Amino acid sequence: RQRQMCIRDRFSAAWFAALGSILLLDLILSGDNAILIAMACKRLPDKQKLKAMIIGCMGAVIIRVLLTLFATELLGLPYLQFIGGILLLYIAVKLLTDHGDDKAGDKQPTTLMAAVRTIIIADFIMSLDNVLSLAGVANMVPEGKWSLIICGLMISLPIVLCGAQLFLMIMKKLPGLIYVGGGILAYTAAEMMVMDRVIGVYLVEWSLIIKVVLVLMILSFGWFKNHKSCNC
Repeated sequence: RQRQMCIRDRFSAAWFAALGSILLLDLILSGDNAILIAMACKRLPDKQKLKAMIIGCMGAVIIRVLLTLFATELLGLPYLQFIGGILLLYIAVKLLTDHGDDKAGDKQPTTLMAAVRTIIIADFIMSLDNVLSLAGVANMVPEGKWSLIICGLMISLPIVLCGAQLFLMIMKKLPGLIYVGGGILAYTAAEMMVMDRVIGVYLVEWSLIIKVVLVLMILSFGWFKNHKSCNC
């Protein structure tokens, strides 16, 4: 009876309310991760695309669990989000220039391990804010905190996989959509830089301009590089 009461307390109305909030957060925050995965897998052979997505997502979930253990300490580190934003800008440029134009016939297909590596590294960078949001909601129900975090991470996996598959299918029909994905990654990077604990204080006033400028710079550079390689 005592065990049943413990389970009932753990899975209370507050627990389910928090789980609903986490599900909503997953739907909102997983979009850019899904786009990143689709971009990373775009040039893989068809047989390896789903495999890379599953391996990459599983690796990302493990990293998110580890990040959650140290979420508050990690996000309290100065310059971490600013550096993460710069790294994400680099990844956005790399994905755009590696995969941006299929007419450049001399480009070799991406390898499975290269795609998985890109997914895990970029997801690690992009998950800093996501993990803090998830941990913040889970802390509202202290007795069920870890069950909520695990459920949230498990829910995010199929959402990201389905989103990545959908975006990949759309990109096959509309290859130019790769630039939309690149723009979203650049915007996410700019947002991370502006939210940095130390440098963000000086940038927050100009946040909109910084975001617009960085997105335009990344897209312009990606288009120019792809256009140049096509002409060559």
